[in-house]
Amino acid sequence: MQKISTALALSVTSLATGLLLAACTTTANTNTNTTSSADGLKIGTLLPTTGDLASIGQQMVGSVPLLVDTVNACGGVNGKPVTLVQVDDQTDPKSGAAGMSKLATLDKVAGVVGSFASSVSTAAVSVAVPNKVMLISPGSTSPVFTDKAKKGDFKGFWARTAPPDTYQALALAQLANKKGYKRVSTVVINNDYGVGFEKAFVQTFEKLGGTIVNKNNPVRYDPKAQTFDTEASAAFAGKPDAVIAVLYAETGSLLLKAAYQQGLTQGVQILLTDGVKSPTFPEQVGKGSDGKYILTGALGTVPGSDGKALEAFNKLWKDKKGGSPGEYAPQSWDAAALLVLSAQAAKQNTGVGIASKIREVSAGSGTEVTDVCQGLKLLQEGKKINYQGASGNVDVDANGDVVGVYDVWTVEPDGKIKTIDKVTPK
Repeated sequence: MQKISTALALSVTSLATGLLLAACTTTANTNTNTTSSADGLKIGTLLPTTGDLASIGQQMVGSVPLLVDTVNACGGVNGKPVTLVQVDDQTDPKSGAAGMSKLATLDKVAGVVGSFASSVSTAAVSVAVPNKVMLISPGSTSPVFTDKAKKGDFKGFWARTAPPDTYQALALAQLANKKGYKRVSTVVINNDYGVGFEKAFVQTFEKLGGTIVNKNNPVRYDPKAQTFDTEASAAFAGKPDAVIAVLYAETGSLLLKAAYQQGLTQGVQILLTDGVKSPTFPEQVGKGSDGKYILTGALGTVPGSDGKALEAFNKLWKDKKGGSPGEYAPQSWDAAALLVLSAQAAKQNTGVGIASKIREVSAGSGTEVTDVCQGLKLLQEGKKINYQGASGNVDVDANGDVVGVYDVWTVEPDGKIKTIDKVTPK
């Protein structure tokens, strides 16, 4: 998706203030309200609690307030409490640009955790960079960001705690090859995420000896479309062994349901990605005439979490919230952790300070720490740290990227999603 210009993003700031004020909330804890400290570290979130990715976004948003409360309970950053401002980006690039404008110019945050959708992050980062706000995405996986970072477009104000889809595409291609699928078709959402994934997958799968049935006529659906019969028919044409479907949940469920209703899914393996992995997705796609879930037997990949801090994070989540954290919650926690640790390392609560220390605290030669409070204490003492996260080691490279492991998941007959394996791209 074409990047929204800074001028456009800034022009909607006043409108965003009115429209998004209701969506912009602070945590209930008095240590994290917007009046806690005039010159303490202020950070924001720009994540989807509504729109096409709401089912996953709602699993992510609890991590950052939990991190902020934890940090404030052990003394804050640079001697003062951290303030948090939360904005719903509505899974929409225009809302994301407006929300980022509000966070940068009205709330004057130093760093933001967000966004999730790559198309929204593309819009948001064009606002963050000129305003010198550090943007760390817990889930925007498009390879486009790596390319732009290499060109210097982001000036160091971009990073992510989920690996780019060049790795996930490799993992999915290896999975398809391992399962013996030689002829596959692709259908993707027509945005940075979908098209970037498609290109990386095609390149990798062909290197493994596979054939892309619809390579010359790729199926890319409009995320704002209402019906998907034509796209479904095109994606499943040519009798492929499998269809690689890179979708968002709300629209993707309609497309797969349309394919089933046309009788196209019989005998074809459906391979999915992280954009639809939520407990509600099989229900969204629905059941067939036989009463079974249409997605029964579907396989997918999703960035996994295998970090040294994962066990402690899961325990904290259970103690504070009950149950288990959802998809991308560990990546969101780590994104917020990197913001606060970098600010402390820089000894200043600014985006410039955070950007200057991201790589040092995430991938430097300092003492390995999994506990954020321990990391802050060591930094206050003038020592260096290497943060080991919940999602992984989060070693941020020069392009803002990390390398990760991928979970392989399937849909069981009862509609439940189960993780059955892990894939490390090679």
